[in-house]
Amino acid sequence: MKKLQTGFTLIELAIVLVIIGLLLGGVLKGQELINSAKVKNLASDFKNIQVYIYGYQDKYKALPGDDHSVASHVTGATVATEGAQNGVIEGAWDTATNGDESCVFWQHVRLAGFAPGSTVVSCEADNTYQPRNAEGGLIGVQSVSGFGGPAGLTGAFVICSAGILGSFAKQLDTTLDDGETSAGSVRAYVSGAGAVWAPTTGDGAIVDSATYNVCMSF
Repeated sequence: MKKLQTGFTLIELAIVLVIIGLLLGGVLKGQELINSAKVKNLASDFKNIQVYIYGYQDKYKALPGDDHSVASHVTGATVATEGAQNGVIEGAWDTATNGDESCVFWQHVRLAGFAPGSTVVSCEADNTYQPRNAEGGLIGVQSVSGFGGPAGLTGAFVICSAGILGSFAKQLDTTLDDGETSAGSVRAYVSGAGAVWAPTTGDGAIVDSATYNVCMSF
């Protein structure tokens, strides 16, 4: 009797390796597409808030959040919270204080029909009133003049988005600015005492797996 052949031939092994390679390539390409879509989503948050501000200013000649005549500007907004009308969106972008204009901002743009969401002001911690990004981090806006993060941003306003992975922060900066997270109009930093803008390379560079606040001024 002839001995039965066991194991795989070189051709069979080669075919298996090719199939594994194709599967791995598909998985990696799929993940790349998912990451790219997520970065586009994060970038849209920054662009949309700019549209909210400029659209509101164009329509009502006032800043959302800072509008002292919001009740007369927006139909049915008799319970809207008024702003100081001093040309500044006061309060921190990540405020937990309902009276801050950076909190009221969301009520004004929503009542005006520029953005979706609740119009009942509530900026307490872990609330569902303020919008969140694709990573679940808080999104907010304020005037640059009162910005409590690291110094150096120019322009009138700053939009910040929290809890963004370092790998996405670098891609965001490349998409929206100059690709350097410690300079330009888009920057990334770790919140906390003594926080500084994180460079893309060198000492203190962005760590892909760490999370950052990404801010854009305009």
